[in-house]
Amino acid sequence: MLANPNIHPMEELKRHLRQILDVIPPQSEIFYIDYPVYNNGGDLLIMKGTEAFFKDNDIRVLQRYSVWDVPFPLNIPKDAIIVMQGGGNFGDLYPVHQKMREKIIAGHPKNRIVILPQTIFFKSDIELKKTAKVLNFHKDLHFYVRDQTTYELALKEFNQTSVYLCPDMAHQLWPIQPKGKAVLDRLFFFREDIEKNKEQLKYESAAKGDGAFLDWNTLYNRVDRKIIRMVTSSLKARNTFLPVQWFWSKYSDYMVHKAIKNFSKYKNVTTSRLHGHILACLLDQPNVLLDNSYGKNSNYYWAWTRNNPKGILESGQTDTYSKSVDKTKANGSVALSDGTAL
Repeated sequence: MLANPNIHPMEELKRHLRQILDVIPPQSEIFYIDYPVYNNGGDLLIMKGTEAFFKDNDIRVLQRYSVWDVPFPLNIPKDAIIVMQGGGNFGDLYPVHQKMREKIIAGHPKNRIVILPQTIFFKSDIELKKTAKVLNFHKDLHFYVRDQTTYELALKEFNQTSVYLCPDMAHQLWPIQPKGKAVLDRLFFFREDIEKNKEQLKYESAAKGDGAFLDWNTLYNRVDRKIIRMVTSSLKARNTFLPVQWFWSKYSDYMVHKAIKNFSKYKNVTTSRLHGHILACLLDQPNVLLDNSYGKNSNYYWAWTRNNPKGILESGQTDTYSKSVDKTKANGSVALSDGTAL
């Protein structure tokens, strides 16, 4: 049951993002850290939703840094808020981002730091404990997380940190209008990286010749990848004579529009990419979600998107992570930090 049957479930998720204004008030001055410069369209959707959130709420970005060009030491005024990109790279699967994040937290004990909605995953308990030590030392750290499992882990391990349950920043983009009429039957949008789930193999074998197969790395072509490498090299060189950030802002707009245009061609989407699911939902497009390797997708679905009738979780995986779903979610009510329910 929807919390408010008069509001589209995607609009409801967008409104839940307003809770972030409790710690980043309108007219705040911020440093935005770890914006993505690579060909993962999901992270680009998060970035575009984040920038839209800043603009819609008059939050002033003093400086932006990617993982490639953040300087150390990083000189930040003590009254500026450090805001870190959300997504699914918090943990030991993506150490470059994690080490940069922890170095900034450790080096700025007097600044308020906000980590936008993330999923946490550590393979190593030793690495988790090291991260907890860094986070728990900071006295004004606010951590938004995207699902109940991550929320419970963060409450336990990061016990000196303010932790909140919050949807993904891409929901700020609702609604996205399709670019053209859907004329093709089905898009299979399957991940091909370290988070791939073997469950998608049965779809790959059964659906050959019946639908298109894409992932972010095949949606974006050789020219796109070459341009990304050029931008990355320029950022690493910290070339202040070229408007690299401005160019990337415009080119990443093109990449997001390319994804929207491709998705818009299809009547249905089956995906193991969380942001394949979220993009389809933003387009109000029927879609089926498969899980990733460690339950990120199903946990997100149970926390947020299960009330959207256009998106469903693949039936064979409904029970796989049900043990991690809090009983309050099972009856349609999720307690949030802003006091509302979904």
